[in-house]
Amino acid sequence: MPLTRLECARCDRRYEPHERCQTCQCGAPLVARYDLERAAKEMRPGHLALRPPTLWRYREVLPVEDPDDCVSLGEGFTPLLQAPRLSAALGLPRILLKDEAGNPAGSVDARSCSVATSMAVSLGIRNVCIASTGSAGLALAAYATRAGLSGHVFFPARVDRAFADGAGACGAHVESVDGLLPDAQRLCSGLARQNEWLDCTAFQEPFRIEGAKTLGYEIAEQMGWSLPDVVVYTTGSGLGLVGLWKALEELEAMGFVGPRRPRLYAIQPEGCAPIVRAFAAGATEAAAWDDPRTRFPDLEVPSTAADFLVLRALHDSHGAAVAVSDDEILRGLRDASSNEGLLLSPAGGAGVAALHRLKASGHVSAHDTVVVVNSASGLAPVQQPMPQR
Repeated sequence: MPLTRLECARCDRRYEPHERCQTCQCGAPLVARYDLERAAKEMRPGHLALRPPTLWRYREVLPVEDPDDCVSLGEGFTPLLQAPRLSAALGLPRILLKDEAGNPAGSVDARSCSVATSMAVSLGIRNVCIASTGSAGLALAAYATRAGLSGHVFFPARVDRAFADGAGACGAHVESVDGLLPDAQRLCSGLARQNEWLDCTAFQEPFRIEGAKTLGYEIAEQMGWSLPDVVVYTTGSGLGLVGLWKALEELEAMGFVGPRRPRLYAIQPEGCAPIVRAFAAGATEAAAWDDPRTRFPDLEVPSTAADFLVLRALHDSHGAAVAVSDDEILRGLRDASSNEGLLLSPAGGAGVAALHRLKASGHVSAHDTVVVVNSASGLAPVQQPMPQR
């Protein structure tokens, strides 16, 4: 199969392709590497059009060897929508929305959780776990049940109860953890080590990124194997943005696209913006955000193990990181719904809101083709007012 090895994103240490390891010995994330020359011969663009419209159409660049191990609920190949009225309102004539709301469990996380649970099946692992601020926990619960696995989901206490109720309805063991996402991560990772579960928290295993990257493959295919000038992606853990950058690298290596890359923009709320702060300082790593304060708990990710990968992708693409206020996020949600009838998630609203700033600063012009990623359904739970701390 095309998967040749797992490789550390920081020190380049190599591991066997199906070796059971979560992260590198140095603690950094692992990434999957493929025989892309072989993959390119087997998944030529003309052949892809004949395949089912799910992310598994790109099976040659996914790590699952046996098709019987694939855990699928029909995820992927979501619409890339033109937004003419929104474009006119913002003065940016070529805005496209990659709408992930139609995925199983209502979010982009269906992609990564599909591949992660498939690899759990392949490796003979019966328990999977995750620490999450909302949608990823719900997605893992759904895919664990689909695979016949036991799911364990750890949410920070402030996450809307509907995510926990949904994960519980899917049969997962759900625990609400006092504190922030890092507190939930510590509990999750400790129990995973103790019980030999597969920890599917972002960048704590090498497979979720492989599902996340398929969004980049789809954008390229849906645009006729060309690429936009700009991609705007609200960033918490950075799994989606790092996956997108990996997809672009692989597509170029296979000869599907040329060397020109879109500029990537990572968007975060002003009340929890560690990547924005690090980018502004010219840093290569992002210090944790001590006191997250935003109306949208699902956007509260104060740190990520892939901070250096996110910042590298922003610099290498000549993009940037942008913070938007909660009021701007609400404005972005209204812009999308009133102009296009699209009920975006807070992450999608943040992306639309950022376009105002990017246009005003000259980062984005009327000549650019812009893709905004809406990572989840706007029918997700209504967020509660931010408590005092």
